[in-house]
Amino acid sequence: MSSTTRLARFDDRLRQLAEAEVLVGLDEVGRGCLAGPVVVGAVVLPAGLCLEGVRDSKTLSLARRERAFLAIRDAALAWAALCIGPGEVDELNVLQATLVGMERVVLRLERRLGRRVDLALVDGHLLPKRLDRPARAIVKGDGRSQSIAAASIVAKVLRDRVMRVWHRSYPDYGFAQHVGYPTREHLEALERVGACPLHRRSFAPVARVVARARRAF
Repeated sequence: MSSTTRLARFDDRLRQLAEAEVLVGLDEVGRGCLAGPVVVGAVVLPAGLCLEGVRDSKTLSLARRERAFLAIRDAALAWAALCIGPGEVDELNVLQATLVGMERVVLRLERRLGRRVDLALVDGHLLPKRLDRPARAIVKGDGRSQSIAAASIVAKVLRDRVMRVWHRSYPDYGFAQHVGYPTREHLEALERVGACPLHRRSFAPVARVVARARRAF
């Protein structure tokens, strides 16, 4: 059995067990970044569908993610994504910002779908407290569920695009290459240039740079 078939069958089994007509997969990208938003994706795929090339976004090359994104966009009954900006990440903390984003993205998806979802599959071990929908937390869900894998691809592709656009405004940091993750290039640029409005002040490397800049004045 191929990995894509296995992921699709996992979702179909849960649909049957929960008697869920509409199943949505939820995942996020960008929690470990020093800059930029956390992006949350939500995807509803038709029952019985096996999309080749759809698996955990971290295992796919850029070109394969883009192709998978187009396939998901064309096949999905509905999909949605939203950004939780760095200011809200700092205010809530990154975990809570992610969970709040999942609550919001389900509402956005349901408006597009025109009905409530029957079951939400959430990547990880925690469920959003105010989701108010039947839901299951799936540890390493992007490697087990086709719907969660699809949501991870949607979130990753759109977040990378956002960071490539922001690179034009803040070219010193190399956002087009590392998309905000704490690579050596990014950390060196942060030390050299200082923080920009995209940086998350609650993250330690950024907080140190900001504190040092304040002491200098």
